[in-house]
Amino acid sequence: MSDQGSQPDQPDHSVDKAARNLDAYRARYAERTAGMTASEIRALFAVASRPEVVSLAGGMPNLAALPLDSLATEVARLVSEDGQVALQYGSAHGVPELREQICEVMALEGISAHPDDVVVTAGSQMGLDMVTRIFCDPGDVILAEGPSYVGALGSFGAYQAEVVHVAMDEDGLQPEALRQAIADLGKQGKRIKFLYTIPNFHNPGGITLAVNRRAEILEICRQADILVVEDNPYGLLGFDGKPYPALRSMDPDNVVYLGSFSKTFASGLRVGWVLAPLAIREKLVLTAESATLCPPTLNQMIVSRYLSTHDWQGQIKIFQEQYRERRDAMMSALEQHMPTGCTWTKPEGGFFVWLTVPEGVDTKAMLPRAVTQRVAYVSGTGFYRDGFGSRQMRLSYCYPTPERIREGVRRLANTLSEEMELVRTFGTVPPRSVPGPQAPSPDTA
Repeated sequence: MSDQGSQPDQPDHSVDKAARNLDAYRARYAERTAGMTASEIRALFAVASRPEVVSLAGGMPNLAALPLDSLATEVARLVSEDGQVALQYGSAHGVPELREQICEVMALEGISAHPDDVVVTAGSQMGLDMVTRIFCDPGDVILAEGPSYVGALGSFGAYQAEVVHVAMDEDGLQPEALRQAIADLGKQGKRIKFLYTIPNFHNPGGITLAVNRRAEILEICRQADILVVEDNPYGLLGFDGKPYPALRSMDPDNVVYLGSFSKTFASGLRVGWVLAPLAIREKLVLTAESATLCPPTLNQMIVSRYLSTHDWQGQIKIFQEQYRERRDAMMSALEQHMPTGCTWTKPEGGFFVWLTVPEGVDTKAMLPRAVTQRVAYVSGTGFYRDGFGSRQMRLSYCYPTPERIREGVRRLANTLSEEMELVRTFGTVPPRSVPGPQAPSPDTA
């Protein structure tokens, strides 16, 4: 019996509602967050990081090749001698000395640039995000190779841009496919803001845009009034030691260039840059100020000190040799172990191989079983915005030793053979669509 004047106890429906909605702030978010999803494989990689699992997934550089002892000495000296500058706020534009050195790095790929046109960023991912932010309104179209870098797709989706993939072949982006995509979108009345491309040692494809196609691609975009965003983190990691000419070197006025020290020095420092025409550069500096005030001064000065005190070009040659050895180990293991019906790219640099499996196998569905067999990869679906990629996977050879690579490929081939037998016995499963852009992470970089 309730007390006099009080009402009988009633169920608290607000509690039930809160229980059903685990995110109490859901109704308050901006619309652009609706398509943002965490990587569906992130939980699996908590298991895949165990030492008994051979990870052919993450694009982590081989830091063991760096001269860590001498770097430690230089960093200590930097803090001791210039700590009051290195540990202080800096300019959103970036440390001037580093910007000058970045121009020297880009000169290896034929780029002639002024330090004032370089904007230093917290990794090239920040540069990519800023470029998308200043150019794209919701509904704008970005052309990108199919497949494309998962981190780029995440940024594009976060700004509600529509991604239209353009086909590649063994020579990279197909000019005729690009022309057709531009024509089709024009008929639909859609506005194309830029072409996003990774011309050298593509992530995830491992393909390089043929030199004789580069001028044609640039001319197609210029005629259609489409900006080109060139993402080139792997350009100096070719196995023949000769860098390809950057797109930026061929058309400075219509190409925004993204560079990074993550693959040629240290990814943990998060130092990248954007080289852009003057008007775009000013927008980038303002955008950087609103996002971070300034990129970390200490990290920039560490990179600058490394470039000025170490044989960084010699270090890149060491990386080239080590990655070539790992690439060769993966190529020979794939030839030896992969079942009939599989095909793969043969990269001439960079970190990645793109593997296509026989019809009926879903690499996303197979991934948990592969991890159970103590090998990990990245399913191809994460590299498309349109649900494709279920027959593909990205394999990375940059981090494991050659022995681990060979063992990982052997385990993967066994898992794939078992999966193919299941398909023959029980039939195929319809491929699942991708709900939205997956956020980048170290596991998918």
